[in-house]
Amino acid sequence: MALNTLLASVLCTLVLPLLLILVALKLWEVYTVRGRDPGCPRPLPPGSMGLPFIGETLQLILQRRKFLRMKRQKYGYIYRTHLFGNPTVRVTGAENVRHLLLGEHRLVSVQWPASVRAILGSDTLSNVHGAQHKTKKKAILRAFSRDALELYIPVIQEEVQVAVKDWLGRDSCVLVYLEMKRLMFRIAMRILLGFEPEQIKMDEQQLVEAFEEMIKNLFSLPIDVPFSGLYRGLKARNFIHSKIEENIKKKVRDSDKDPKHRDALQQLIDSSRKNREPLSMQAIKESATELLFGGHETTASTATSLIMFLGLNPDAVDLLRQELMDKEEQGMDLQTLNIESLEQLKYTSCVIKETLRINPPVPGGFRVALKTFELNGFQIPKGWNVIYSICDTHDVAEVFPNKDEFQPERFMTKADSSSRFQYIPFGGGSRMCVGKEFAKVLLKIFLVEVVTKCHWTLLNGPPTMKTGPTVYPVDNLPTKFMSYGQT
Repeated sequence: MALNTLLASVLCTLVLPLLLILVALKLWEVYTVRGRDPGCPRPLPPGSMGLPFIGETLQLILQRRKFLRMKRQKYGYIYRTHLFGNPTVRVTGAENVRHLLLGEHRLVSVQWPASVRAILGSDTLSNVHGAQHKTKKKAILRAFSRDALELYIPVIQEEVQVAVKDWLGRDSCVLVYLEMKRLMFRIAMRILLGFEPEQIKMDEQQLVEAFEEMIKNLFSLPIDVPFSGLYRGLKARNFIHSKIEENIKKKVRDSDKDPKHRDALQQLIDSSRKNREPLSMQAIKESATELLFGGHETTASTATSLIMFLGLNPDAVDLLRQELMDKEEQGMDLQTLNIESLEQLKYTSCVIKETLRINPPVPGGFRVALKTFELNGFQIPKGWNVIYSICDTHDVAEVFPNKDEFQPERFMTKADSSSRFQYIPFGGGSRMCVGKEFAKVLLKIFLVEVVTKCHWTLLNGPPTMKTGPTVYPVDNLPTKFMSYGQT
């Protein structure tokens, strides 16, 4: 009798809950796979949907690249999963990505996770569609025209020179990633939003901390309750909006004036007035926040990767210095750069391209299927999210031999058109990054300054890299900077 009671107790406390969990998982898998379109003969991509409701979101957030690498090795270039509350197909490989990027508005449409849309806002360039997207993109592109970039160069040089001088003056090491975020934040505030240096200095610490909190929680479960990731992200976003609003009001008041340079935010204000659209303070604040995110977080990631790769590859630094010395001998003034002189720095360009190949700052892009379509033998059901992977596509690109090695010279020869979608650090199609030329100019100026003034040593050697949401070193890349020529 006692034995029967014990067995019953074990059954109730251990076996029965386990069976219920297994049944729940099976029902969840059946429920999510019901999204398959019966009108399409192709099967769903292979994969797993994870836990009920949360899917595999937690594994992605906690493991990032390790999780993605494991999934790709197990299921191949196209697989299904469940992320951020939605059934999702993740896509890798040039041909697959080309199919998606050229199918914008026909097969797929941009749709970031609910948490991203909630924090950044629904009226941002990355979230609007159709005519609204074209109008907003056109306005922002004016701020990244060749003439506009020419005017930005002195401001960028000034900020980079001040930062490098500070690093060289320190006895202790520099945590490169943290410093890059501050540097790129100041540049973005001045160039993209038109803030004066005094304004930035007054609020810099609070704004940087708030931006950190916002970015950290961009990709979180879409649950807005106290202490959740989304709640913290929204709170930080609201603080940033409050600091930006006064500057926007000043721009609106002064928009009848005709200054020599109009920053990206001013272009949006001008566009609204030109099109006789009502000026929405919330929409402008959201656009300003998006510009700050796109304008400093990605460039900070890439600038950090540049210091890392060059610190690990001194031969590449020697070639950079040789190019700059040759240009100086030919009459180039490295202290007063312009677009034309920057375009002559071919090897410098290759170093940036190779860095973006190995460590693209943004790992991928989000879309939603507008209709059920076929991709490489699988069906992508209408309404499912689709993520195209930039980092994985670079990893598997056949045009890059010895892909694990840092070889900038691979970009010295012009790529043929067939390799177009094997290298996509800025995305592609109609949604290609509008600030890519700004980023290239900024990073070239940064390299010129740091290579001509500095010698540096990575104190921890090659770091472990993580993604959240951009690529960064977990140790912040502690580095000792010394004046060039000093040992």
